Amino acid sequence: MITFKEIEDNLKSFIIQEQSDAHNIKTANITKYNNLKIGMNPRKFVQPHIIVRISISEAVFSLSDFSKINGGLGYEERLVIKWFGRYGIKEKLRMLWDDNSSALMEEEDKQKK
Repeated sequence: MITFKEIEDNLKSFIIQEQSDAHNIKTANITKYNNLKIGMNPRKFVQPHIIVRISISEAVFSLSDFSKINGGLGYEERLVIKWFGRYGIKEKLRMLWDDNSSALMEEEDKQKK
């Protein structure tokens, strides 16, 4: 079973690698990606989606075609979209949605009570 942490680490590694390929590694702000978070909110966005947070930026992407539903990530957005196109990522995200969407809704219901 895939976890949010594994997906976050995969995306973080990809962004850092892409930046080191494009720029001198010394100019990459690696610590910026230590707070990269991935989440889902099935109550707010019914369709399968992923929420990506990098620093103070946040964007929501559809899992069907990775079109942006809401928000923006600035420069990193193109890297996140490129990462989504990598082999196996879409399937892993879909499994994450299938495994967690109902559990996330149940947890939110418990918190409201």
